[in-house]
Amino acid sequence: MNLNGPRRPILSEDETTAPVELPHVVVTVAGDGTLTAMVDGAPFASPDAIVWTRATFGRLMDAITQGRTIAVRVEVRESDGSVFTDILRTRKPRRAVAPSENPVPETRRSRHARRTPRLAEVTAGGFVPGEDVAVATIVSHTDATGTGEARALIDLDDLPDGTHEVILLGRISGILAVRRLT
Repeated sequence: MNLNGPRRPILSEDETTAPVELPHVVVTVAGDGTLTAMVDGAPFASPDAIVWTRATFGRLMDAITQGRTIAVRVEVRESDGSVFTDILRTRKPRRAVAPSENPVPETRRSRHARRTPRLAEVTAGGFVPGEDVAVATIVSHTDATGTGEARALIDLDDLPDGTHEVILLGRISGILAVRRLT
């Protein structure tokens, strides 16, 4: 029986670890839709002296997370007393994969495994810029653009037979858009 607890690996100096505590962001929504933000108890003012509103929530989160390079715990307190809590994770930079110098020889199985996806685009507006938008029958997630529009490409072959509609659901705004697949 081990009374000392689990062994923890010893990290070298060049290894990075995640912070033990995430910065805590509290956004309070006033009755008129204006927002005030606190980061770890300190007020967070707009860098360009604008008033934060629901429409600028995405820019507020981008400013606090420095373009999503810092993960934060966000708590949104609505004027009606309801509270929404989420963790905004960092975005991982996308890297292009360099073609291999030694290409893998094509096999009969790999030739048959390739297929061209049949895609359908679904769009809707009214979302908070930058908010996470769920795509349901949940096959993926997307983000709202800076103008508050969400766009999803859906591979029709991944859907169950008989699926003719999808839902875009704004995780912050609560916008719900039902769109027919064509």
